[in-house]
Amino acid sequence: MMTEKLYTIGKIVNTHGIRGELKILSETDFPERFDAGNSLIILDPDNKQTQVTVQSARTHKNMYIVKFEQYDNINQVEKYKGSLLKIEAKFQEPLDEGEYYYHEILGCKVVTDEGLELGFISEILTPGANDVWVVTRPNKKQLLLPIIDEVLLDVDVTGKTVRVHLMEGLLEE
Repeated sequence: MMTEKLYTIGKIVNTHGIRGELKILSETDFPERFDAGNSLIILDPDNKQTQVTVQSARTHKNMYIVKFEQYDNINQVEKYKGSLLKIEAKFQEPLDEGEYYYHEILGCKVVTDEGLELGFISEILTPGANDVWVVTRPNKKQLLLPIIDEVLLDVDVTGKTVRVHLMEGLLEE
């Protein structure tokens, strides 16, 4: 049993053709996850883990068509529909400064530059130009924080704390 933490990089939505290829909806910013030779883990709906190696991958209509070395027939991969595709934490890409993985941000405490504690980050929205972090506040309306330089001052991943500057109009009681 692997104890290494796993992170989702995609979801297997269907089979493709009869040679064991799978249609994968990507959930990663790193397309190189699907490079040939990469080791991935299929986590099926019963939480069973299967280690697989990418043999080939190509994009097709916003999806990846991936073939794993272990399978060459649709009957072998049919059972993986609806499964998640994951990587072990040790294979995570180091991010550039100022970039974070969702799991590092969720649950962080949010404090203002004036020391006011606002609540915790409960959700990350990606509506367009910039991400929006949803702050759940005790007994108050949720706060939507646009992640732009003027607002986000500091992220302390280890301390699980995010320091922000509230621009006028952001905080409505």
